[in-house]
Amino acid sequence: MENKVVLITGGSSGIGKSIGTFLTTKGCKVYGTARNPDNYPDFDAFELVRLDVKDVESVQSAVAEVISKEGRLDVLINNAGVGITGPIEETPHEEILNVFDTNFHGPIHMMKAVLPQMRKQGGGTIINITSIAGYMGLPYRGFYSATKGALGLITEALRMEVKDFGVTVTNVAPGDFATNIAAGRYHAPVLEGSTYEEKYAQTLNAINEDVDSAGDPIQVAHEVYKIINRKKPRVHHPVGAFMQKFSLKLKNILPDKVYEKLLLNHYKL
Repeated sequence: MENKVVLITGGSSGIGKSIGTFLTTKGCKVYGTARNPDNYPDFDAFELVRLDVKDVESVQSAVAEVISKEGRLDVLINNAGVGITGPIEETPHEEILNVFDTNFHGPIHMMKAVLPQMRKQGGGTIINITSIAGYMGLPYRGFYSATKGALGLITEALRMEVKDFGVTVTNVAPGDFATNIAAGRYHAPVLEGSTYEEKYAQTLNAINEDVDSAGDPIQVAHEVYKIINRKKPRVHHPVGAFMQKFSLKLKNILPDKVYEKLLLNHYKL
């Protein structure tokens, strides 16, 4: 691990900051990213570089900056993401495009930018931070689930395409962890008189309760550390409470209608 160069998108807070801080203690040279590092004058966990994952030029500039300083890039962790909730029918389309630009297109921009360097140096590791929510369509979180599910599928495909270059691609799928993602999440408004008013408001309360009881994101950092140290990590690495991880196994073995009923019961819909 010592001297490995790591780039983490969205590294200024939450899961990204936890991963970066932990990897720094293990001897890695960590760079995090923020759209405006000047907004974090007291940040001293590791170096922040300016990057907006939605802007291709910004992505290329940030990756070039790290390579220029270090001469290599060993690990990319695609962590930057935003949340979104709302009924499918009532969510403004510009917000749908925004969440896909950040959670799906952004990681693709990053992977395209780092792969030439990883091929050149004979290897590297790409870790996409997806979500347990990406393995299932959750009510009133459908667009978030869709972005993370799509990134998980891209992970599977790219992993096979780049294996001959010594590049490993995998994903870590966190469940609920105590981060500030809720503060930046787009909430479609609960519209008075809407067909969805009562059940959407009810689901928002359930989501917020899950966040309030969420675990420490250091668990995700530990999983990332294990992946970087493995010669052949698995494709999928769910991390979270037992029932959150167990729900993935249930989805694989239960009939669709039974699993759907479990979700409806969980959200009291």
